[in-house]
Amino acid sequence: MIELIPVTPPPTPMTKDTKLTIIKILHTIVWVFFNVVIFYMLYAVITDRFDGWLVAGYSLLLLEGIILLICNFYCPLTIIARKYSDSTKDNFDIYLPNWLAKYNKRIYMSIVMVIIIITVYKLAI
Repeated sequence: MIELIPVTPPPTPMTKDTKLTIIKILHTIVWVFFNVVIFYMLYAVITDRFDGWLVAGYSLLLLEGIILLICNFYCPLTIIARKYSDSTKDNFDIYLPNWLAKYNKRIYMSIVMVIIIITVYKLAI
């Protein structure tokens, strides 16, 4: 008796669009994560919760800042996504409205500065 072995076709390589979609999903997840971190930090300093989570938040923001400095103030995911898109839109690499992607750094740096100011003020009094 002859036994038939199923033959599976070789995997097809991912297209540029598929790779860009994966990067956009990952970038959006990272963005949401940092929103949770930043808004917890804001809540923590307003409610005097100077705990390990606040320290962890500051540590994550410091790490993010170092990474952005190394990458000339671009997210590494944006740099990778650029290989798969010629779009000039600010949100080509993330699932955000274009206006938010454009002003994202300004908005969140402003919030982080408020967190730092409140933290310093409350620790000084």
